[in-house]
Amino acid sequence: MCGIIGILGHHEVAPLLVEGLKRLEYRGYDSAGIATVHKGQLDRRRAVGKLVNLSDLLVHDPLAGKAGIGHTRWATHGVPSVTNAHPHKAGPVAVVHNGIIENFRELREELSAAGYPPESQTDTETVALLTRRAMDAGATPVEAARQTLARLHGAFALCFLFDGEEDLLICARKGSPLAIGHGEGEMFVGSDAIALAPMTDRITYLEEGDWAIITRKGAEIFDAENRRANRAETRIQIDATRIEKAGYKHFMAKEIAEQPVVIADALKHYTSAEGALHLPEALDFRSIDRVVLVACGTASYACHVAKYWFEQIAGLAAEVDIASEFRYRDPVLSPASMAIFVSQSGETADTLAALRHVKEKVAKVVSVVNVPTSSIARESDLALPIHAGVEVGVASTKAFTCQLTVLALMALRAGLDRGRLTATEVAAHLESLASLPGLMNHALQLSDPIRGIAEELAEAQDVLFLGRGPMFPLALEGALKLKEISYIHAEGYASGELKHGPIALIDARVPVIVLAPRDALFDKTVSNMQEVMARGGKVLLLSDAAGVAEAGAGCWKTLTLPPVAPAFAPLLYSVPAQLLAYHTAIAKGTDVDQPRNLAKSVTVE
Repeated sequence: MCGIIGILGHHEVAPLLVEGLKRLEYRGYDSAGIATVHKGQLDRRRAVGKLVNLSDLLVHDPLAGKAGIGHTRWATHGVPSVTNAHPHKAGPVAVVHNGIIENFRELREELSAAGYPPESQTDTETVALLTRRAMDAGATPVEAARQTLARLHGAFALCFLFDGEEDLLICARKGSPLAIGHGEGEMFVGSDAIALAPMTDRITYLEEGDWAIITRKGAEIFDAENRRANRAETRIQIDATRIEKAGYKHFMAKEIAEQPVVIADALKHYTSAEGALHLPEALDFRSIDRVVLVACGTASYACHVAKYWFEQIAGLAAEVDIASEFRYRDPVLSPASMAIFVSQSGETADTLAALRHVKEKVAKVVSVVNVPTSSIARESDLALPIHAGVEVGVASTKAFTCQLTVLALMALRAGLDRGRLTATEVAAHLESLASLPGLMNHALQLSDPIRGIAEELAEAQDVLFLGRGPMFPLALEGALKLKEISYIHAEGYASGELKHGPIALIDARVPVIVLAPRDALFDKTVSNMQEVMARGGKVLLLSDAAGVAEAGAGCWKTLTLPPVAPAFAPLLYSVPAQLLAYHTAIAKGTDVDQPRNLAKSVTVE
């Protein structure tokens, strides 16, 4: 969610802070600000809306200084406003924060009674006020920050900047990620490595409960018990060109177009040149009685598709849970079960909490993530990177299909380990997967006809997506994509469920998008589609040429995809579903890459 950047540099930091914040825009935000120390004086600038507003403000009212902090805020407590924007300042201290301070109300009451009333509606301001009170009582900046951290309950990543201190940052993490970057006589702090990539490739990730004293000479790190801690320095490799639009109008368009390449990369990483699986030996399903898949949002729909694969291909019982509900329903877990956690960022708060809940209760914890250095990856027994590359658009596209790719390979491994598949059968499945990048390139050529359909789809107030079998979760995902970036109400349904209620919504104003590859359930899907058409519904059919020829008569529109192995059709059909959402959002004029109210990385519950 919120983005944090901190710099102790050799040069003026204001433009560097803004540039770092731009690289964190993908996380989602509604206001932004920076603070610097110059000639001992702490000052700040804040603005509501996009970073361009902050940049304009800095042109007319610049900030000097070679030490500073910056922040993009996604509102949790208090409306988006300048007063509620970060950094929050109280006397000699400024603070930026990602997360939620759960006990902020009682702290506010205590501080108000002590003569330190808040000016904002935020939970974060209590952190600055607590620090100021401690410094007023004679504490040094380091002592004041440490005392403040001891009073906080909840999840947070924090960075402190102090009046009169041009060579000091203090940062801390509990439940929200934070990284320290090392330069030559310079030091950096960021919510993730992407923000720091232009400045350094030497990163130290703070562990849970860590806090650090940072000067230009380096970082002194302490654990949750205030003991000195040694944390490894990691070299990162982030291709800066993959965080640019590369000629595309939006990151989402670029990331949709990248899918053939990144899926090929993932397949290359996890298969051998001879066409065999090349997954880690530690991924062993021979003694596993079931898999439990846990995720949020789009990643959860990837898990629902994988449930079909684990059960139909591997004969292994599988269940799927939404991470935010998982631990609260007190799930019955088996010591012979494998828990699989799927997250693009690897920092999703609900998913991380669910992982910690099951850690000692299952045979193995496996994560499927896009960031191999993330908290979820580090706390898993085994992490399988999806190799999607940096995904900037809030609406996940290439990360979703790469998640599907890795989950499909895991299901094949499970089938092989359990004797359900022979090596020859696995090779045949891998051949089908290997054909997907080429098939996706064909699907991408549907962009122009989809643009025309989207012009009409943009007039709808409600849209239904239908699918059967593994296409049902894809219907859910297609509906999610459409509503999150175009703001059109959309729902996904299993086709057979239509007559159990949703068919009451059908009329000529409700487009129904039918995902119907020619699989074993094709005839049943077409029957459900006919029920829609019999009631005046306008149907957009997605199928292959044979399917369109057989069932396309009377449809409002049709889109023809190349034939695909039925088991892996969700990967191919995700492309037109994404393009429909993208072009509909363009037609409606919405913010495609940063839709309202949404954040890329949800690091609070």
